[in-house]
Amino acid sequence: MEKKIIGMLVAIVIVILFIFPTISSTNISAFLSSYKYNIYHQSDKQRSSQYIQYLYDRLSVDNRQVPVFINEKSAPSTNELIDSPWPMYCHDIQHTGRSPYSAAENQGNVKWIFQTDMGIESSAAINTDGTIYIGSNGCYILALNPNGTEKWRYPTGFWVRSDPAIAEDGTIYVGCDDHYFYALYPNGTLKWKFNAEDTVCSSPAIANDGTIYFGVIGPGWEIGRLYALHPNGTVKWYYDTSEWIYSSPAIDKNGTIYFTSNDHYLYALYPNGTLKWRYGMGDLCSSPSIADDGTIYFSCWDGYLHAVWPNGTRRWIHGIDWGSPVTPTIDTDGTIYTGQKYLYAVNPDGTRKWTFEMEQYQEVTTSIAISADGTLFFGSSSDVISNGYLYAVSSDGIELWKQRITNEITFSNPAIGEDGTIYIGTNYESDAPIGLLFAIGSLSPDAPTTPEINGEVNGKAGQTYDYTFTSLDPTSDAVYYYIEWGDGGIEDWIGPYASGETITISHSWSEKGDYTIQARAKDFDNNWGPWGELEVTMPHSYEPPHFHFIQWLLGRFLHAFPILRHLIEFV
Repeated sequence: MEKKIIGMLVAIVIVILFIFPTISSTNISAFLSSYKYNIYHQSDKQRSSQYIQYLYDRLSVDNRQVPVFINEKSAPSTNELIDSPWPMYCHDIQHTGRSPYSAAENQGNVKWIFQTDMGIESSAAINTDGTIYIGSNGCYILALNPNGTEKWRYPTGFWVRSDPAIAEDGTIYVGCDDHYFYALYPNGTLKWKFNAEDTVCSSPAIANDGTIYFGVIGPGWEIGRLYALHPNGTVKWYYDTSEWIYSSPAIDKNGTIYFTSNDHYLYALYPNGTLKWRYGMGDLCSSPSIADDGTIYFSCWDGYLHAVWPNGTRRWIHGIDWGSPVTPTIDTDGTIYTGQKYLYAVNPDGTRKWTFEMEQYQEVTTSIAISADGTLFFGSSSDVISNGYLYAVSSDGIELWKQRITNEITFSNPAIGEDGTIYIGTNYESDAPIGLLFAIGSLSPDAPTTPEINGEVNGKAGQTYDYTFTSLDPTSDAVYYYIEWGDGGIEDWIGPYASGETITISHSWSEKGDYTIQARAKDFDNNWGPWGELEVTMPHSYEPPHFHFIQWLLGRFLHAFPILRHLIEFV
């Protein structure tokens, strides 16, 4: 009997060890035959030879097959967004545009300007130590110290129009037109770069679990791709749409990812990359933003600001004249701000709160940044006149001040620093392919004093005059001078000169007119002082009146009337 029992147990073990796996593998093979595999290989430039296999699942959505790729070899995700003054596009993963810092003391003074050799379309991200990160169309990523001096630059293969995002460990993530998505250490060295296969204009969002999301214009035609990457640069999953994705994704409290695509849909994806819903839009639209109650807002060129419930149904639409590509931002009381022809303030129920009209021909070309005191900051440009401004507007729609920042156009969204300084870039200046990053706020108490300007205030056009300039530095540093003569001529940070030293610079004006000489000084620490001014007038030289009969008479009698000749300067 015992032998029979032992024999039966051996037989059962054989069945378990050999027969069941055979059946199971047959079932698994049958299951997998209805799916495809995608093998993702990191390029050699990513310094990785790791192959990752994904399950290719096809979901039917409105009779369209939308692929979802899931990484079965997941990497740990523990690196969320850093808690800094302005860590990413529109400040946070909801794109509210709200800063926790006040800018009530900001009176619109230019603290400093950093010049790049191509335009700036990227927007600034600000680290906990005040370091400013921004992309440049000069094909590099810049890091600047809070005083506007360069900390480092990292070269890329093409323009950087994406806004950087800063992770909790200080890693800087940013996309590039060279088809790569970059991760840089805080010292400016490469951590890794990911081949996205096409242009990355989209600005990244870092979820609470550390996943990095961004969109791609491609790869190829009639496709857009939203990537989800682990912090180590490997793919978690990606989701394809039928048109390019310029949109920067926003993430709600539940981890749902929202983005718009040029296929005229707003998409909502679960954190695992599967489709939650999609909402049909009338035209090309902005990136979305998310209110505290979960409502999703976006502006479109169809002439409306859209509000969508978290379940993907329309809440309301609000007419905004021409329409807008500007990502809406959301104040603490729920007011939504967007703009194009005007700056619009819309209540959470979809009614108009107020409309702010700018200087003639100006249009809103950036998202609105909201300081803790409720001041609204945004950039404007004009296709008609050569002026662009940074505007400061109160929460009830009253202009506080504006500062001219460009004579071309700006797409760079304003970012608010811990001390209330506003950072904003410009795309071009004059006909030169340069971009300027402005720091606008309160001047440093260590900055040099207002230059004292002395010289001739009434003169003749074409004649050269000497002017003296004097500025004192509170810490006795040497100073440099920037001088504008009012006729387009400038002296671009000449120096250094000793603090309090009087310097002499000569200038002439070729045409009659009233001119304003402006000058400011800076020190070795790049602290810029206030402007000094001197008004001058350069009239034409005296021209005697024409007395035709007398001139004929004097010409007829060459040696007569010597006194009269002298009075009318007749030769």
